Amino acid sequence: MTNPASNDVLLRPGTIDDVEIIHAAILKLGSHIGAPEEIISTADDLRRYGFGEKPAFSTLVAEVGGEFAGLCLHFPIFSTWIGRPGVYVQDLYVEDRFRGRKIGERLLRRVAAECRRDGGVYLRLSVDTDNEGAKAFYERLGIAWSSYEQTQKIIGEAFFAFADAPENREPQ
Repeated sequence: MTNPASNDVLLRPGTIDDVEIIHAAILKLGSHIGAPEEIISTADDLRRYGFGEKPAFSTLVAEVGGEFAGLCLHFPIFSTWIGRPGVYVQDLYVEDRFRGRKIGERLLRRVAAECRRDGGVYLRLSVDTDNEGAKAFYERLGIAWSSYEQTQKIIGEAFFAFADAPENREPQ
C-alpha cells in the first residue's frame, strides 16, 4: 500500500450506511485499550440512537482512498461555568495502518471547528487511565488533563435501581 499524502484524507459526516463500520471501530478501540468486554453496544443501538429521529451523537469519518481510516464520535455539551456550548468527544479511533498521518488530529480539529462555528468554545474528552500514548497525543495538541475533575459513572442494574427509586416516581 502506498503512503498517501495527508491531503488524500477525506473527512465526512458519518451516515446510517456507516453504522457497521462505526461499530467495528468502537469494538477495535475497546480491544486496543484492553477492555473489549466493556462494550455491550450493538450496531442496532448506534443506528437507533445516532441516526434516528432524535440523534444522540454525530460522527465524523475519515477515509483514505475510499477506505475507512478513522472515526470521531461526538455530541454537544454545555458548561454552566463558562456559559457556552462545547463538544464532547466520546470516541476517537484511527485504524493502525493509517496512524502517523495526523488523521486523529484532523478529526479533532474538524469537530472543534464545527463546534466553534455553532458558538462552542471548548472540547472535552476522557482518556483511559492506562493509555499513555493517547495522553501524550492529546497533550501535544494542547488538550490538557484537568487536575480538578474526575469522571464518575453509574451503569446497568445500579443505574436502573437509582433511576427507579420510589422517590423518583411522579406523584399520582
